[in-house]
Amino acid sequence: MVDRALEIMELDPGIARAIKSCTSVLQVTFPVQLRERVEVFTGWRAVHSIHRLPAKGGIRFSESVDQPEIEALAALMTYKCSIVDVPFGGSKGGLCINPENYSRDDLQVITRRFARELAEKGFLSPSTNVPAPDVGTGQREMAWIADTYKHLYPEDINYIACVTGKPIGHGGIRGRTEATGRGVQYGLREFFRHREEVNAAGLDGDLEGKRIVVQGLGNVGYHAAKLLSEEDGAQVIAIIKHDGAIVNPEGIHVEEAYYHKCSNGSFKGFAGAEFVEDGQKVLEMECDILIPAAVEGVISEANAPNIQAKLIAEAANGPVTFEADRILRSRGIAILPDAYLNAGGVVVSYFEWIRNLTHMRFGRMERRFDEMRGRNILRALEETTERQVPDWIRTQLAKGASEIDLVHSGLDDSMRTALQEIIETRRRNSAIEDYRTAAYIIALNKLARSYLDLGVF
Repeated sequence: MVDRALEIMELDPGIARAIKSCTSVLQVTFPVQLRERVEVFTGWRAVHSIHRLPAKGGIRFSESVDQPEIEALAALMTYKCSIVDVPFGGSKGGLCINPENYSRDDLQVITRRFARELAEKGFLSPSTNVPAPDVGTGQREMAWIADTYKHLYPEDINYIACVTGKPIGHGGIRGRTEATGRGVQYGLREFFRHREEVNAAGLDGDLEGKRIVVQGLGNVGYHAAKLLSEEDGAQVIAIIKHDGAIVNPEGIHVEEAYYHKCSNGSFKGFAGAEFVEDGQKVLEMECDILIPAAVEGVISEANAPNIQAKLIAEAANGPVTFEADRILRSRGIAILPDAYLNAGGVVVSYFEWIRNLTHMRFGRMERRFDEMRGRNILRALEETTERQVPDWIRTQLAKGASEIDLVHSGLDDSMRTALQEIIETRRRNSAIEDYRTAAYIIALNKLARSYLDLGVF
């Protein structure tokens, strides 16, 4: 997919090879004493680019993790950061483990040991390499990693910025948990503001009433589905998991389905929809928007000819294979690529990292000043017009922005601006047929310009 963009750009082959290559890859193998046994674990941390520092990217705990996957995801992080104008390089980490097979105490020992291995070898630092949650990890693991780094380097006053996605009480930022899902929402909202693009995809109007199929109900899928249905009036008509799917053409109550899954471990028995054993077949269900929000490669050469969605919104990393992408494009199905749509997490991670470095929550200095200014404007309006301002205007004008307001504002702006640039790039060059290629061209241009300006070549 990157090569397709490089062909259009006619970039120097040497520069292209340098951009595509990972700067460094660390593999660690370490033993951990777990009660009466010793287990050996293998993990990786890949750094794709250091044209900006720190390098940024999640850490996943999964049995399917291997070095090629981690290198590919590190490269995707570089492109992702460039597309949404976040000044980070790309990195990714992974530990070959199934977290479900271990207790909380065991996972803490394993995570802390992995963090120590990364830190001691220069792959964990607030200034050079900053992980975040990914598949199989969350706030809890990030807190353990941050605490481990703190005890290794107590003199680093910015230790709390060595990871993002932490709990609020331990240096995290409000809005980070749902950031990727909310980024999907903001990206789709912006898409539906462009009439020509919407009509070209065979759609019309806005998100209200649009039939959505969601594959995956983890952190990203849950928040994307919940926000789109509750705030934008979209209809989630199917939710797919690895062990089956639920379908209701009239719409599914996402929160109820999520709590049923958490309580029972499965969608079976959920009263608000029909359970379908063959969940993968539901990917081919007719809908307006298909949101793959779980793992990579779920839409492949095998099922791409049968996909009936008009728009695919890639909320996961790499959910559409290269062959499937070619088939879908030939069928005229629009795809909002993962390198753009999945970037909400790293945008808010950037905000969290900045917050940690400044040692101050956003809005602390200006919030009350903004409230006072709003009240003065209200007073001036009422004295000038001799009329009472309606309560809804009073509420809005006399409100200072809280940290979560600022996070949402910054995320919305980042997603809107990035898609506008993607659409404009596609319109300017007739050789660019799809949003993915346009997004990669934007990223590659920024990377090449950065390398050339710095005199790397």
